[in-house]
Amino acid sequence: MTTPIAPLPLDPARIAPDGCVSIIGMAGAGKTTVGRELALQLGWAHVDTDNLIEATYGTRLQAVADSMDKERFLDVEAGVIRRIGARRTVLSTGGSVVYRPEAMAHLSALGPLVYLDVSLPLILERIAMNPERGLAIAPGQTIEDLYNERIALYRRYASFTVAADALSPGGCAARIVAWLTGGEA
Repeated sequence: MTTPIAPLPLDPARIAPDGCVSIIGMAGAGKTTVGRELALQLGWAHVDTDNLIEATYGTRLQAVADSMDKERFLDVEAGVIRRIGARRTVLSTGGSVVYRPEAMAHLSALGPLVYLDVSLPLILERIAMNPERGLAIAPGQTIEDLYNERIALYRRYASFTVAADALSPGGCAARIVAWLTGGEA
């Protein structure tokens, strides 16, 4: 049996006592890995919203994305996001969540949004290593197109941004914790 972690003194100007932290960014940015590490450091639960979509449909995310056009998938994703009612949870979101303002409004109401800012070359490298990952992409669209299309959205919605290229998942999580506790990360 492990000893529970003493709660960290979170800055109420940055997060409510029972708030959530949502991680946003491109596919391959490390949202799930960093989210798990952040949840460990905070002593909170972790939920990957892509897993919620998979559980809703009973199949892998890529099969869900392949079974419908991009706009329908984005609507499905937003619907799943809007049903989340969590507290003291780190949410690792799908990279496409930023396309639906209603989904982003719901996540913002739950707590701060942290953008993992990762360069395009590193994103391309990571996606190439895991080609089975679910990706909401229109026919003829490239990863570079998605990156360029989404970067302004990530920046618009972010409460805090972590330049993550040179950081380990633990380092990213530590920066987020420092920010949540009132420090400048």
